[in-house]
Amino acid sequence: MSTDFDFLHGEWTVHHRRLRDTSAPDGQDWIEFDAVGECFPVLAGGNVDRLHVTDSPLGAFEGLTLRLWSPDEGVWRIWWSSDRAPGVLDEPVVGRFVGGRGVFEATQRIHDEDVLVRFEWLTADASSPRWRQSFSSDGGATWRLNWEMDFERRG
Repeated sequence: MSTDFDFLHGEWTVHHRRLRDTSAPDGQDWIEFDAVGECFPVLAGGNVDRLHVTDSPLGAFEGLTLRLWSPDEGVWRIWWSSDRAPGVLDEPVVGRFVGGRGVFEATQRIHDEDVLVRFEWLTADASSPRWRQSFSSDGGATWRLNWEMDFERRG
């Protein structure tokens, strides 16, 4: 539904836990940091969010997510971009919510390898949602979690 992401509108403190190198298949070096995020509706059913990281083991960075609802297909497309990779807009992950869980997937090229990427939103408690990213190099038979974010509403 075009209202699936309405829970995300507003300002957030976002706690990150991620692998230092999300593309390392055997990476074990987890890092944690906080960010400030804001999300607002656009285009009668979509939304944009901006994420500002001022202090992290990766340095400061800004990210942007565009989410657009396709009523004809009944799916969301989600694009990500960051100033850590200037001028790049990732291939969109595509999916939908069922109950309090949204699953969105796409094949993306990462370090010269096609990797299945999954974004997962857990929203059973919309006041403290969680986002997770996992990669699969075997067509989805196994998944490796590499980044998760916990959201806490500001103000």
